Order: sequence, then structure tokens, then C-alpha cells
Amino acid sequence: MASASSQFGKVKIIANDGEFTPALEVASSSLVVIDFHATWCGPCLKIAPEYEKFATKYPAALFLKVDVDQCEDTAAKYGVTAMPTFIFIRSKVKIDTLTGGNPKALEEKIKQHLGSEDTSDDAIPGQMDLSPFINKAGSTCLNDSDDHPFLNALTSDDTYLESDCDEQLLMMLSFNQPVKLHSIKLRSTDDGKGPKTIKLFINQPNELDFDQAEQREAIQKIDVEEKQLTGDNVINLRYVKFQNVQNVSVFILDNQGGEETTVLKQLQFYGTPVEATNMNDFKRIG
Repeated sequence: MASASSQFGKVKIIANDGEFTPALEVASSSLVVIDFHATWCGPCLKIAPEYEKFATKYPAALFLKVDVDQCEDTAAKYGVTAMPTFIFIRSKVKIDTLTGGNPKALEEKIKQHLGSEDTSDDAIPGQMDLSPFINKAGSTCLNDSDDHPFLNALTSDDTYLESDCDEQLLMMLSFNQPVKLHSIKLRSTDDGKGPKTIKLFINQPNELDFDQAEQREAIQKIDVEEKQLTGDNVINLRYVKFQNVQNVSVFILDNQGGEETTVLKQLQFYGTPVEATNMNDFKRIG
């Protein structure tokens, strides 16, 4: 099997269905971008040079080309019916799809799913950062400030989320497919504004309000210690209670120092998708 370093930074051609699974195994938890194309497809030929450039420009991802006429099982597995179709995979799990030969849209998707760093995490064996699976458009927050909004907490840069009129925050994060939650990591400031008490709820049919979050029994309540706010410490969840999660509500009741507002630099969930794609379970379509 070829090494990862020999395949990253350039486009790898998948000649047949049997080559597909080994390519995903080489990628491990890195982002995989797959160009499902056909030799007779005009838009496929037009975008091909741009796709080659993206492979060089974004060497943290593995770029594959799959000819739908040569790899019929693989194309059928992913439901490819139009060309070109670009499938985005991480840890053998499909996280997004883009159809059409629009280079700008394709690059935006690549940047979106690459993020600022790779999502593998050796500190939590068998688990992955679920950030790429969060549907940001379907996620909300109550009481975030206009200057430091909710989505800042889903990045690893220097921006941050801050509460507005008091210390409480109520977030609802939606996932683009069911996941199993194993643990979380929190990163905040050391000035007493970091979260202290957190209540977690899952699979709420509607957004909670603050009164409901206060009164309802959480699936797990977490008393956060200051040392757990560096972004390096894993806070384990009751794994058996988080097995089929489509959304999770995070209610921050207070902060470490009793400050007027609460600050959260980053919130990360770790776990696995419920249904990872099994590449050895192809059923050929006659």
C-alpha cells in the first residue's frame, strides 16, 4: 500500500472499485475529496485542471478521481447520478456533496471542511472531532453578543463567543447525520469568565428557552473546573446516553468567577458518526 505522503498533494486516480477502500484507509481521518467524473462529460473535463490545482494548494486533504464507468459500484454506493459530483469524506464517512463544475463553489467546500487544522486527535483513541458534522446553518444560540457571536465558539482561531446581558448562554447544535458523543473539550479565558456549570440535552424537537433549560432534567450536568478550560483536557460524557444524537443543547448557567458575562473560545465535541460507510459491503447493481 502506498504511503500517505506519496498520495497527498496530488490527485490519485482510482482505476477500479478495488482500489477505493485502500485509498480511504491511507487517508485515515484526513479530509478526502472525490471527483466522480466521466470521460464524455464536458463540465468534468473543464473543471479537471482546477481540481488538480486544488490538490496542490490543499495538501492536507487527499484528492481522488473516480471514473463512474470504471467504478460503477463505488458510484452506486454514493448515489452519484450526475457528473461531476464531488463527495467529501472524513474517517470513511460522507460529510458533504457538491454537484456541478463550479470551481469557486468547490474550493469553498474544501476550505469549509478542512477548517484551520486537521480534526484527528490522538489523545482520544477511536474518536474524532465532530466539527465537520455540525450544521452551522441549523444551529442557534440565545444571548450571544453581536460583537462576539455564537459561531466563534466553533472555530480554533482567536475569536470567541461572549454572552450579552448576563452570564447565561443557550446553544443548540445540529449535526448533519446522527452521531455518538464521547466527550467534549472547552477553551476559554483565565479571567473568571469561563463556563462553570453546563447542562446538556439531546434531540430536542424544538429550541429550548431559558426557563425550560433551567427546569428540565439534563441528560448530563457538568461542573467544569478551571483546569478543564485550556482546550487540552477531555471531559467525558455518559457515552451510553449519547448514542444517536441529532442535536445537542448546551446550557451554560454561570461562570467561574461570577462575572457579568461568560466567554467561550472553543467548544469541541468528540465521537463518531452512527453509520460509517462500509466499503466492503458493495452490492453490484445488475
